[in-house]
Amino acid sequence: MAEKGFSGFPAQADVTPVPNLFFATVLPEINDLSEMKTILHVLWLVSRRRGYNRFVSYTELSSDLTFLTGTDGDTDMGKSELRRALEKAVERQVLLLMKVEVDGRTEELYFVNDAAGRRAMDGIRLGKVAKVHLVPGDGEKGGRAQLADIFRLYEQNIGLLTPMVADELREAEKLYPRDWIESAFREAVALNKRNWRYISRILERWAVEGKDDGKIGRYPEKRTDREKYVRGRYGHLVKR
Repeated sequence: MAEKGFSGFPAQADVTPVPNLFFATVLPEINDLSEMKTILHVLWLVSRRRGYNRFVSYTELSSDLTFLTGTDGDTDMGKSELRRALEKAVERQVLLLMKVEVDGRTEELYFVNDAAGRRAMDGIRLGKVAKVHLVPGDGEKGGRAQLADIFRLYEQNIGLLTPMVADELREAEKLYPRDWIESAFREAVALNKRNWRYISRILERWAVEGKDDGKIGRYPEKRTDREKYVRGRYGHLVKR
């Protein structure tokens, strides 16, 4: 006898919020089914939590036999698939990893790389989650990644991040030193010029004329190579 098919979602079914940027920017780059299912599963679990508890532990994920069986049909292999999928999601900076101590043992916590997830990580650093303590040393991965910081700067100072702006931020991260980008954001905010076009023009000007600290390049041995800052997306806008 054939199994019954899915009967459809009820009219008042609960929903899980997924950022539009995930579909526009992240999903097209994912070619691994386990990674995609793991990210969506974490989004679902985290959406049901509040405050500084917006995270999912590796123990919780690896103990979910229903989820693991869904990765490749075998729970033992499922754990190795889960580990690989989580590593890829962290490398992609969709998820952020923090290692903590819980009751004397090390645990891995996974956060969604959004404003709420980053606040939750800050809460743990400040000791606001009971019985959870940050592992001394290199206890986290992804949370302080430069690209994630650029996205955070944009969201905090300008507003909603669109796929087009996200691409431009990635390009800027390749072209300019981190402290330049942070300084350009501060200058734009101080002048109430809260838009990426104005910030990018500041960076372009510094690349050609030099910044007020006298530095021209990211790498000291290449400080005279100004051209490397104007070969990218913004090169046609810069006066040579």
